[in-house]
Amino acid sequence: MRIIPRYLPSHKLLVYISGIIEIVLGIAVCFKLTKNIAIIGLTFMLLVFLLVHIYMLSSEKAGLNLPKWLLWFRLLLQFVLIWWALFYLQY
Repeated sequence: MRIIPRYLPSHKLLVYISGIIEIVLGIAVCFKLTKNIAIIGLTFMLLVFLLVHIYMLSSEKAGLNLPKWLLWFRLLLQFVLIWWALFYLQY
């Protein structure tokens, strides 16, 4: 919960909600009928999670004592994951 930016309310609730949404979208991506919607949802979540990665870079406490290069890697990895998700989007 330390990695959630301070300006967002109800950290614990946000963790639970995002976890449940991730599980639901992860299951939904397995079915042809809901695959595209799930990919769009997962992409949106990855974009929102960029805030967490930026916050981890800007705050010592939120950075969890991880090396800066690893925090930068995690941030850049988000863009790879976004591209990867969108790659499977079927029009």
